[in-house]
Amino acid sequence: LAGYYDGGTPQLADTLPPDIDLVYWDYYHTSSSSYASKIEQHRELGCANPWVACGAWTWNRFWCALPFSFATIQASCQASKRKDHGVKNMMITIWGDEGHECDMFSALPAMYYFADHGYTLEDEIDYDRLKKCFEGVCGANFDDWVYASKIDQVSDADTTMTLKTHFAPNTSKYLLWEDPFLSHISPQYAHLDLETHYSEIAQKLSKALEFKEEHPQNSHLRMAYLVATVLSLKCHLHSRMALAYQLGHRQELFELTEGRLVDLQVAVDQLWKYHRSLWHKTNKPFGWEVVEMRYGGLRTRLMTMRERILEYIETSGALQRQQQQEQHQVPLEVGSAASVNSQSGLSGFMQRRRSLADGEDPRPCIPEFETIREAMYEYAGCNLLMDYARVSTPTRPG
Repeated sequence: LAGYYDGGTPQLADTLPPDIDLVYWDYYHTSSSSYASKIEQHRELGCANPWVACGAWTWNRFWCALPFSFATIQASCQASKRKDHGVKNMMITIWGDEGHECDMFSALPAMYYFADHGYTLEDEIDYDRLKKCFEGVCGANFDDWVYASKIDQVSDADTTMTLKTHFAPNTSKYLLWEDPFLSHISPQYAHLDLETHYSEIAQKLSKALEFKEEHPQNSHLRMAYLVATVLSLKCHLHSRMALAYQLGHRQELFELTEGRLVDLQVAVDQLWKYHRSLWHKTNKPFGWEVVEMRYGGLRTRLMTMRERILEYIETSGALQRQQQQEQHQVPLEVGSAASVNSQSGLSGFMQRRRSLADGEDPRPCIPEFETIREAMYEYAGCNLLMDYARVSTPTRPG
């Protein structure tokens, strides 16, 4: 990307055949001057009438990144409509990179926004008119669909208008597929209250999903609603469990496991089944196996997580009861060595430990709750665009 968008003088102008038309693809800039400059660079390659292709950000996510799409579409359209150095032809693209997980209909507001730019010479479009027309043509509420993009926006900061290359983060994707037991991405969002963020999104989308005759296509919001519901349960669950474990609060750990973790398993199943139904209504079956294996991996890891924690609670509880029983059974004599060495009721436990090889600890433990985690991208926070392989495990195969 850096070579294409930030490159300087063209080097191949004299070698290109004269009958080639060029398409300038750019989904990453929010300043119209960036597009205007690059359009001219394409002309320097010998193409007098290049096309410009902008994009509705559907790739590598579950719902179109609409606010960022609007910003890049507007910047590209402003440059393309210039009377002095504009172009005659534009197109808008959608893509399904990294699993084609997105509900492609979520791109409709971006496509309508792009179309409206084609019917005016002004730099800005009439938003009130756009919203009314979108409701009439698409049968959905424009603001509700844009709001659904908040599953990938954990802050209310506006898209910056700079010359730099920008990306729309896919927060909900990497939070969903992040391994729940290892939680290696969690330092990136530890300072945020994502439980509240996603709970509020789920509540608002739940109301938007209530059937209204004028908005029948709001039913597509179910994807974003279910993702938000899952993440309201999944985010920070590991940190809460790890804290209860480290403090020795087994009852709290048990309640989190049999309460919130079980609720999370149910919510994941609901999302998986809805996504499966949506896929087969919209697409051919080929490719769904890629996404379904991701759900299968997440469901299995949640099962393992629950069973491992319950096993730890049961084993550590039994060990504690045994230690207490042994403490009461040790005969004590005033002034004897036994009365000193049996402090805290650990004599029998320590004898068993000494019978093991050095380095072995007989106490049950959960190493996943003991490992120290550090942010991989210290200054990025949640402003990240990551694929499934990077977030599903910190272990690299091979």
